[in-house]
Amino acid sequence: MTAVPAVVLVGPMGVGKSTVGRLLAERLGVGYRDTDDDIVAAEGRTIADIFLDEGEPAFRAIEKRAVAAGLAEHAGVLALGGGAVLDADTRALLAGHRVVYLSMDVEEAVRRTGLNVARPLLAVNPRKQWRELMEARRHLYEEVATAVVPTDGRTPEEVTQEALDALELKEA
Repeated sequence: MTAVPAVVLVGPMGVGKSTVGRLLAERLGVGYRDTDDDIVAAEGRTIADIFLDEGEPAFRAIEKRAVAAGLAEHAGVLALGGGAVLDADTRALLAGHRVVYLSMDVEEAVRRTGLNVARPLLAVNPRKQWRELMEARRHLYEEVATAVVPTDGRTPEEVTQEALDALELKEA
């Protein structure tokens, strides 16, 4: 089965990809899928456990397969994990798709997540780690994005509407 996602969401952890993704799917009348959920279901354990048990390279290989499957099989809204864009093959697969990069600054990240939840890459000095992750990833998010939608201080509904407007998509 070959499908083309209506919209692919990328961005850092905690930016609201799942919340906005579900709202977008509802407004477009399509299904919602999250590659992190796919990984947890397939592996039978949390992403944090995969990181701890096997390390980041093993997780990234699993993630790469999950993203490729989602892009090939899902015709709705697809949300990718925060680090999915690190893989060059994944970035190449995103070419030609409608990709929305949901952005936020560190203060918004602190407000939303407290940066104290079970995030394996933010275990020590979360503000500093988050800034470093964003310095390494921001250009990759921008590279794959059809549209960039800032989320700082905005409701999920406002972000959803801006994504629809930016992509010139009509509601179902």
